[in-house]
Amino acid sequence: MSIVVVGTVALDTIETPTARVTEVLGGSATYFSVAARFFAPVHLVAVVGDDFPEEHVRLFRDRGIDTSGLVVRRGKTFRWKGRYHEDMNHRDTLEVHLNVFADFDPVLPASYRHLGYVFLANASPVVQRKVLDQIERPEMVLADTMDLWIETQRDELLELLPRLDGLVLNDAEAKLLAEDENLVRAGLAIRQLGPKFVIVKKGEHGSFLFSKDGVFVLPGYPTPDVVDPTGAGDSFAGGIMGYLASDPTPGPGRLRRAIAYGTIVASLTVEGFSLERLARAARADIEARLQEYRRMLAF
Repeated sequence: MSIVVVGTVALDTIETPTARVTEVLGGSATYFSVAARFFAPVHLVAVVGDDFPEEHVRLFRDRGIDTSGLVVRRGKTFRWKGRYHEDMNHRDTLEVHLNVFADFDPVLPASYRHLGYVFLANASPVVQRKVLDQIERPEMVLADTMDLWIETQRDELLELLPRLDGLVLNDAEAKLLAEDENLVRAGLAIRQLGPKFVIVKKGEHGSFLFSKDGVFVLPGYPTPDVVDPTGAGDSFAGGIMGYLASDPTPGPGRLRRAIAYGTIVASLTVEGFSLERLARAARADIEARLQEYRRMLAF
């Protein structure tokens, strides 16, 4: 099955305690697309400015990602600048320049509207709903959100949730949305708001899955080589959605395996700045690390 993803393609400037990179390829749709492409065809919907380097477009195309929905407008590409602390679970956003993304109203190419698997990357729930309205018969819809939309567009988000198969968010966002500081109660409560399943991310500490089959927990893959955590959450979602699109078997094993694959893909992403590590990986690398991960979890 093919996947359509709608989100951001950006140029990131990232500072860590040991290094700094300037205007490297980033954005939610970027990380998701490259991660999901290990498993299934991906069709990208995003906007960039006329300053967007052609080499980045070639990266998408060389990996077989359909860029028919990548719109180029006059102006500057969305830019983000952040600085990570010594504890790289924490970062400060130093600058955000939306540029051409500020008034982006996604219009899906006609060839995308029949695709069954849809990922709505972090964006206003109003924009996410507009995208979903353009899909004819979605088979699976997975969405991301953040504290900004929970605080400023709660009603619109609550209207969207029943139309989702799955929602991905981090632990702080889950507690905010559910208005409950207990993470398990929060996950269970969010599922009652409409999504068939809820995945709560806890960074390097792993993730929780809340579904009709109960609660499932996986730790993060313990890589010692964390270079840059940027994009790990979007890569995690890309691994999940990509695997789900490639595996027609019934649950609950299918969804649990998907989260394991997402965990492995995210662990590769953090081992380099931008896409430098993920772009060097092959499916065989993912499978080898997954087998090692399985051995770690056996008891």
